[in-house]
Amino acid sequence: MHARVLRYLDEVVRRGSIRRAAEHLHVAPTAINRQILDLEAELGAPLFDRIRKRLHLTPLGEMVLAHVRQTLREHDALSARIAEIKGARRGMVTVATTSGLAGSLMPSLVHDFRQHHPGIVVRVADLPVSGIVAAVEQGDADLGLGYDLPEVAAFRVVARREWSIGAVVAPGHPLAAQSSALLAECAGYPLILPAPSLSIRALVDDAFARQSIEVVPAVESTSVVLIQRLVAAGGGIALLNPLDVMEERARGAVVFVPLRDGDLQRQTLRLVARVRSPLTAAGELMADAVAGALAGLSR
Repeated sequence: MHARVLRYLDEVVRRGSIRRAAEHLHVAPTAINRQILDLEAELGAPLFDRIRKRLHLTPLGEMVLAHVRQTLREHDALSARIAEIKGARRGMVTVATTSGLAGSLMPSLVHDFRQHHPGIVVRVADLPVSGIVAAVEQGDADLGLGYDLPEVAAFRVVARREWSIGAVVAPGHPLAAQSSALLAECAGYPLILPAPSLSIRALVDDAFARQSIEVVPAVESTSVVLIQRLVAAGGGIALLNPLDVMEERARGAVVFVPLRDGDLQRQTLRLVARVRSPLTAAGELMADAVAGALAGLSR
């Protein structure tokens, strides 16, 4: 239904050159070049400025690319719906999420999803918050899942849950036997904190500041997996939410101790999709699976 030139043009822009696009698509570079030249001839204007062997989109090229990507998204959605109608239950869904969620929530969720929908290919992209927003906006991901995602007019919130921050300690830690703890108690131990680039860190720093508690972390990291393993090894206390450590808690590697400080804000986890582009059948099934999992875990 769509000319190969649409895929070719999109891939050339993504890869930055005709040669790399050809390698990815497993076609001859001359075939891609000929298709683009023919399209430029049909439009009567160049799509690219060819400067020092590099391709840069012209203003016309930017307009055409936006149309091409929207067309490809609609074609993929149509294909998925056709497959659904035929009862094939086939398709593909891409979820952009954070590294922490990719390592905690997503493994069991994807496994269960694949058990129920073996014909659907699941792609999980591990990205920072800005990358999640960009991936969903540009159509590279069907769904975005992250904490404290910024309000974006082009997004609709499919599911939302709030999670309280707590102290994560090794099973033998003095705080492990307590039903709850205070931030002031945690400050007396080495703190293994998420790096300032992670949204949870701003909530933790704000709570410490409100109580005039000066904190110097023993370790900072963007890797939730590293934080978990350091805690399990007895390296100190981490401040995370229960979803971050669900697998480790299930294995008995760490203990989650709720914090009862009233000025400690919760983390808001949102599942978002584009407003103007309906989800494919596979996307709808994944959205339902994520929403259902979050609802079950929050209970």
